[in-house]
Amino acid sequence: MYIPPAFRETDLPFIHETMRAAGLANLVTATANGLACTPLPLFLDADEGEMGTLYGHVAKANPQWKEPPVGEALATFMGPDAYVTPSWYEGKSRDGKVVPTWNYVAVHAYGPVEFFEDADRLLAVVTRLTNLHEASRPQPWAVGDAPPEFIQAQLRGIVGVRLPITRIDAKRKMSQNRNAEDRANVKEGLAGSADARERQAGALIPE
Repeated sequence: MYIPPAFRETDLPFIHETMRAAGLANLVTATANGLACTPLPLFLDADEGEMGTLYGHVAKANPQWKEPPVGEALATFMGPDAYVTPSWYEGKSRDGKVVPTWNYVAVHAYGPVEFFEDADRLLAVVTRLTNLHEASRPQPWAVGDAPPEFIQAQLRGIVGVRLPITRIDAKRKMSQNRNAEDRANVKEGLAGSADARERQAGALIPE
């Protein structure tokens, strides 16, 4: 990922929080037959490895896991993003030399991917993933709520994914290259958006 110095993000806790908040990621592998990409939820175990380890699962019918990867795999995560209109820049009224842009947060995590079929490991992964996304619900559903034999049958239809992170590229492009007045105007403009994601992006613009 191309990252100008002003937009490079190195704060690991912020990066990890972006990954957790994203929900859905994209898993990309290079194979002898070309690139393969699967959208899937991944959860981060921040305590496993120096930069954390990602876990998830794909359908057993998905050919991606059957193709030996060439080199490292890539998991991509998108954080808050928003269109930025040039109408918010002070230069619009001065000389008109302004153009639109897009503010966003993106994280690319690299590492050697492992695909596994062990039933106990799969059960642990789907249980943790389920608990993560059910935790905020008034009456959380648990894997144990379903009949054990049904769950075992479901596990036979998936393959686990483990990606220990060896390298991270993270980008926080939030108007850092604009002057203080422009940043304040963009921040104010996004704060008034009806879109929650745009409001989140506005909150990340530095003063």
